[in-house]
Amino acid sequence: MTSNRPYLLRAFYDWIVDNQCTPHIVVNAHYPQAQVPVQFVQDGQIVLNVSPSAANNFMMDKEALSFSARFSGQPMQVYVPVGAVLAIYARENGEGTIFSESNLEEEYSQDVDEVEHEPTVEEPDSSQSKESSSGEEKPKKGAHLRVIK
Repeated sequence: MTSNRPYLLRAFYDWIVDNQCTPHIVVNAHYPQAQVPVQFVQDGQIVLNVSPSAANNFMMDKEALSFSARFSGQPMQVYVPVGAVLAIYARENGEGTIFSESNLEEEYSQDVDEVEHEPTVEEPDSSQSKESSSGEEKPKKGAHLRVIK
C-alpha cells in the first residue's frame, strides 16, 4: 500500500482550518528537494504557517505541498515533500499530530525489505508486537503517529 502520510496531513490540515485555527507544519529542512527559507531553520527544522491567509497559491497533493509567501518581506516559493513534514498542529491550542522521523526513514528507504508494510498508530494498549502472516513475530518499531494533547 502507499503511504498514509499525505492523506493524514490533508485531513489534519482541513480539520484545523475548519475549526478556524491556524495550521503550522514542522519541516525537516534538510530533506531532499525541500525548498524553505534557510535563514529561519533551527536545528535542521523550520515551522511554517500554512494558513490560507499566509500561504498564497497553496497546493497539496500526495507528493508535496507548495505555496508562495513572504519571509522578512522577501517573496519565496516554498516546496515541501510530504515526507519532510514532521508535524502539523494548530497554533492556537497545539492540537495536531507528529509524524515519527525514525519511521519516516523506513518509509522512504530504498531497501524494500526493511520497510514496515503495516503502519501502526500509537494506542494506549499497544504494548504487544504484531505477528506477520507467516506467524513470525515482528519487532515493535514504534508508531507512525502520535496525537498531541
